[in-house]
Amino acid sequence: MVDIRGQVHILIADDHPVFRLGLRKLLEAEPGLCVVGEAVDGEEALKMVREFKPELLLLDLSMPKVHGLDALRDLGKSEIQTRTIVLTASIAREQVIEALQLGAHGIVMKHSATDLLIKSIHSVMAGQYWLGQESISDLVQVIRRVTPQHTGSKTRQDFGLTPREREVVGLIVAGYTNKDLAQKLGISEQTVKHHLTNIFDKLGVSNRLELVLFAIDNQLIDRDRIEPLS
Repeated sequence: MVDIRGQVHILIADDHPVFRLGLRKLLEAEPGLCVVGEAVDGEEALKMVREFKPELLLLDLSMPKVHGLDALRDLGKSEIQTRTIVLTASIAREQVIEALQLGAHGIVMKHSATDLLIKSIHSVMAGQYWLGQESISDLVQVIRRVTPQHTGSKTRQDFGLTPREREVVGLIVAGYTNKDLAQKLGISEQTVKHHLTNIFDKLGVSNRLELVLFAIDNQLIDRDRIEPLS
């Protein structure tokens, strides 16, 4: 949430003082952005988020005391509404997926142009996700982009799903919301929820993100035949 003056309060968490100083100067030169503090390690970042409750946390992953991913996991257990952009020099695909699962709203490389960082902040504060160099509206779309297409002749299993449930899974991976699914399939949103409950139970997942990851990892659907949401 942005305050009534339109300012976004930001906490910087990075263990490199020169980088923190440069980042603070960059952000404070941008209208509407206000740096409320700097944390030098993951433990201090958690403490300062709880104290200042900033709208945005810029978090490096390679932090002393508490790793960035562990800090994200801890924040995810709280009721604090701070959004997080991971700002890092390098990150593996698996870490991107884990960071998103743990609640990060953006991934920005430290070597990115300064205007991209500013754009990422505004996009995340507008409720979107940011990956690399672009804004993405739906988390499912982010996961699809960072999860590689499988190759080979692995036998596709249905895991006990009915044809209709497999169709629902494919549309979820394509980025359809419950409302979109209901309109596409000509059924009620309540029926969609019923299908999702059954699918979650059969696959042992608890939310849409886990469903997408499971479906892609187990080649549950043919991604080349997915009809994207227009």
